[in-house]
Amino acid sequence: MASSLLLLLDDIATVLDDVAVMSKMAAKKTAGVLGDDLALNAQQVSGVRSDRELPVVWSVAKGSFVNKLILVPLALLISVVAPWAINPLLMLGGLFLCYEGVEKLLHSLQHKKPQTADEAQRELEHTEIDLALYEKDKVKGAIRTDFILSAEIVVISLGTVAAAGFLTKVSVLSLIAIAMTVGVYGFVALIVKIDDIGLHLTEQASSAKQRIGRGLLAFAPVLMKTLSVVGTVAMFLVGGGIINHAVPWMHHFSEGTVKYVQEIPSAGSIIGAVAQNSLNLLIGLIAGLLVLLAVGLVKKLWPKPA
Repeated sequence: MASSLLLLLDDIATVLDDVAVMSKMAAKKTAGVLGDDLALNAQQVSGVRSDRELPVVWSVAKGSFVNKLILVPLALLISVVAPWAINPLLMLGGLFLCYEGVEKLLHSLQHKKPQTADEAQRELEHTEIDLALYEKDKVKGAIRTDFILSAEIVVISLGTVAAAGFLTKVSVLSLIAIAMTVGVYGFVALIVKIDDIGLHLTEQASSAKQRIGRGLLAFAPVLMKTLSVVGTVAMFLVGGGIINHAVPWMHHFSEGTVKYVQEIPSAGSIIGAVAQNSLNLLIGLIAGLLVLLAVGLVKKLWPKPA
């Protein structure tokens, strides 16, 4: 009995050790996607009222947990039943991200800023009327984007543990899913509340804290504007990267191009990284435009009934 218990404990310790090692490997491989995920989600939940920022982040975080709850068992099932379907499904998600990126880009170019006080007042009144709908759309959009990014994270993690046992696979995917969600939305919550933290510090007695507070208040709008741009670019980078890896000839071309420029003395590794991201960005932008044209054509051919 004692020897059986010791054997069981040894097996558990071995599994936990494998889970720890493979989780570390999976976390390293998904770090790039995590950075894009953070920028995208911070940008997606920006623009809501200050007192609604944390509730919105929490709503999206709950949606993200539900996404992972769907994706982890689904990925495990597809990897057993139809492993060939993983890349096409990821590619559809990548195309959707690129399409959303182009729509966001066009909206920002077409949206005119109010020129007069009256125009600004009318826009403010309209915003206040549609505030609940605006917030709901923000949450829906963020959860939808999170689903695609989460799918990529889960698939990358699954590839890391492809040769492992079923229990190890489940443990690693679950651990990565929980850690990524908590990490991303913890940072998002911190980012959107930077201005409130700064305001709180300006009200303190310490002059040092007041200076830090004023610095944070000045930094917050710059950060949010930057994240707005970075978040849109991340859509093309992630979407283009998924398409690039899913299409063999495209992947071989970009891989060959990156290897070629990496041979440049001194700055080869930096140029290689820039070249890879530039190719993904270009692929994502072209793919998004093509999907937008296709959607526009479908709408013209099959208009919605009045």
